[in-house]
Parts: sequence; C-alpha cells; structure tokens
Amino acid sequence: MLRFQNIEYLYLLTIVPIIILIFVLSQLIKKKNLEKLGNTKLLFELIPDLPKYKPLIKFSLLSLALISSIFALANLQIGSKLEEVKREGIDAIFAIDVSNSMKAEDIKPNRLESTKQAISRLVDKLRDDRIGLIVFAGDAYLQLPLTPDHSAVKLLLDAIDTDVVPIQGTAIGSAIRLAIKALPQDDKKHKVLIIITDGENHEDDAIGEAKNAASQGLVVHTIGIGSPLGAPIPIYQNNQIVGYKKDKQGNIIITKLDESALQQIAIAGNGKYFQVSSQQRELDNILNEIASMEKKEFSAKIFTEYNDQFQYFLIMTIVLILIEFFISEKRNKWLKKLNLFEGKKLWK
Repeated sequence: MLRFQNIEYLYLLTIVPIIILIFVLSQLIKKKNLEKLGNTKLLFELIPDLPKYKPLIKFSLLSLALISSIFALANLQIGSKLEEVKREGIDAIFAIDVSNSMKAEDIKPNRLESTKQAISRLVDKLRDDRIGLIVFAGDAYLQLPLTPDHSAVKLLLDAIDTDVVPIQGTAIGSAIRLAIKALPQDDKKHKVLIIITDGENHEDDAIGEAKNAASQGLVVHTIGIGSPLGAPIPIYQNNQIVGYKKDKQGNIIITKLDESALQQIAIAGNGKYFQVSSQQRELDNILNEIASMEKKEFSAKIFTEYNDQFQYFLIMTIVLILIEFFISEKRNKWLKKLNLFEGKKLWK
C-alpha cells in the first residue's frame, strides 16, 4: 500500500510547468539577442567558451531536483505491517453529483470542488467508519466500494470530475439504488447514504428509491450545494472559462439549487437535509447526525505501520544539485583541447 503522508505538497508540482515556460522564453530572448550580434554559428566558433547545451542540462537537473524535493516533502510511504483490527463504526457511502451544473461558481471555487472539500473534511472525522464513493449524473457508478482505508478514499476523491460519467443528467434515484446494492444486505441499520448535489432536474423516482432504502434500514441524508438564486454553467477550454452554456434559444442557462426536492428525498429516506455554504460550517451538524447512529463492530485488515521513503528523494535532490553545481557554465577544457575547429577557416 502506497500513500503520501503530506499529499498537499504535491500541489507544488504545478509550478514546474511555469518554471519551464519561463526558461524557454528566456532562452528565446537570449537567442534573439545573440542574433543581433551576428551569425550564431560564427559566434560559437569565435567564442569557444560560450556554452550551447549546458544551460539546458543545468536547468533540467535543477528541475528534476525541484520535483524530487517536492516528493520528499510529500513523503511517500509504503505499508509494512498489515493487521486485522476490530472497529466500531458505520458504513457510509457518499454519492457525488458530477453533472455539468456542478461546475457553477455560486459557491467558490465551484460546486464540485466545494463538495470534494466538504467530503474530505468529513472523512477526516469518520475515523472508525467504512466509506464508499458513488458518482452520478445521467447514471450512477460505484467509484469505490466500502473500505476502512481513508487515504484511498481521499486519493480517489481528488480525481473526481464531471467527465467521469459519460451521460449527463441528475439521476439521484440511480445513485440510491446503487448504494443499496453496495451496502450489506443483511444489515438493517448502521448504514447511511449521504447525497451531495444541486438537486436540479432529477429525472427518476428519487423519492420512491429513498423510501425503498429506508425500508431496508438505510438512512438517506441529502446535502444541497449551490444557491437557490442560481448561476451560469461555465464552459472550459484549456482550464479557462470561454463562455457559458446556452439553451436552444441562445439564452444562458441558469442552474439553481432545488432545495424542495432534496428535502423530500431526505424525509422519504428517514434522513435530514443540509445546505452547505462556502464556509462549510454546517458539516458539524452532519457529523452529529452520523455520530448519533448506532455503531457495529467489524474487522478490517489495514496497514498499521508505514515506512518513510522521503530519504531516497532527498538523496536524489542532493545528488542532482551537486551534479549541477560542478557543471561549469563554460565549455570543458578537455573538450577545447580537441581543437575541433583547428585547420578550419572561419571565412574565405
């Protein structure tokens, strides 16, 4: 089992492409400046100490050192001791709406990212519970079966986006039906489904499915994400907003939180409805509801010990920096002794 102890440091990897872009631009500017002085091939012959490829080599070494140092900070760990432990908890499945409307930015940074942040915080609190993930739009898919491994939950959670489900829509009923199948059939309590969605345009019998879930001991909570006032649905190109979705008449589509529908689904599922704001202060209320549920004892095989691997990345970083340090900006003297241009005339 692999995990990163400090996974948040991996976000620093986003600066690497920026640094590469800056280096490429600086080299292009440098090349243009050299071209103003004369023919570049002639300049390299006239100035033998002028480096040609060493700046690229030195930059590549430093870039690799930066990447390696980031991995060292994140601290990759390998599970070394697998044990069967007894726990008391519940089985909880999060059903996440990944329809296009979840990209609306009435909650910053957007509905989907706020959903992922909220679930991540909840997972940190549900230490002894087994957790599963379902994603849904026009249909529902089991993203992660029940597991006590919360690091795996957070890893998969981070990768969820609107493109993981090919069919658009908001099939809340399908998500409930799938959750019933994914949870233990012989257990008539100790299980909860938490649906996070804007609730708009649900196209199947979600209320009927919630009643069916409640009859089998599954508590269904709903969490509304978004604003009742609504917001446009952005269209992205290269991670930039280039416009907003429009209807057939050319009007910008406004997606609104449907609180009424979500309240009815929660009532039918013997659960409660919550609305999450940008500050996510309502999460404590959700946790209190889950904490009040009767717990069951179950056994799980988990890694109880992990071996740190940061030292290997740290050593790699130091080695790369040392290699870069000892590479001179000028051409090596032994290469100059080869007299590659001896006997050649620079001009006729």
